Amino acid sequence: MEVHPKLIALCIRQDRKAEYELYRLSYSYLMSICLRYSKDRDSASESLNMGYMKILTKLKTYKPEVPFKAWMRRIMINTLIDQYRKNRRESERVKYVDHYFDSSSFSEANEAIGRIDVQQIYELINKLPEASRNVFNLFVIDGFSHKEIAEMLDISEGTSKWHLNAARQKLKEEIEITVFSRVQK
Repeated sequence: MEVHPKLIALCIRQDRKAEYELYRLSYSYLMSICLRYSKDRDSASESLNMGYMKILTKLKTYKPEVPFKAWMRRIMINTLIDQYRKNRRESERVKYVDHYFDSSSFSEANEAIGRIDVQQIYELINKLPEASRNVFNLFVIDGFSHKEIAEMLDISEGTSKWHLNAARQKLKEEIEITVFSRVQK
């Protein structure tokens, strides 16, 4: 995604055609970020539109020495974090399922792990409780430190680490369940 400085200047002057062109150029990139933090495509679209409005209103503060793509990404992630904070009051529903496998299934399970595709992993991440999913995405995918995550989500660093560990453990369990069900077929 390459955004020309002239397009940014036109957007600052609130040229509607330029704003639409910026939206068109950045849509898929910003939507991929929103989908990582949202439960479904509709809420991701809603988040995208909210974030894009923030991008347009903050465009005057953009400094050309910072890559525009990184600047937009930061605003979008902050928008998603703000939404998370607003929705945090909802109780998280966590289901922990313990599955034990006999040792004869492990060799078949290892072969099945290689057949899990990216879409299945994405779906498993989406099943995580919202707080753990957000910490997982921020740490593993977006590369933020626990200190940065703690500040963004208004939690302690220890809580951030706990959510990351819980997300990893839950993903491990879900992958084992997915693999085991394939082995049984």
